[in-house]
Amino acid sequence: MSGLDPAIAARLKRNPDGLVAAVAQQRGTGEVLMMAWMDDEALHRTLATRRGTYYSRSRQQYWIKGETSGHTQYVHEVRLDCDGDTILLVVDQEGAACHTGDHTCFDADVLLEAEG
Repeated sequence: MSGLDPAIAARLKRNPDGLVAAVAQQRGTGEVLMMAWMDDEALHRTLATRRGTYYSRSRQQYWIKGETSGHTQYVHEVRLDCDGDTILLVVDQEGAACHTGDHTCFDADVLLEAEG
């Protein structure tokens, strides 16, 4: 059972595994840092602590960004999109956001470059 406010929980549209996509964005620059999954409890923990807390599908457990790496996320804002199926976290990222050590998970593969 989650401590998430029932009014917030009622607005979430979860996938069949009970998860919602969560996108972390750098405060000030708008740079997209990473995407991870949250369930109701991960969202509750994030709202309560202002630390990016996610649910690992492979390990089937919660993880706090930076808990082992030191690359922490301080959460300034949490927003729910109009469909209720994506959460946006506006964060101050300390160190790398990506598990590869890159600042963002979206540095490696550019599929289409901007023109000009």
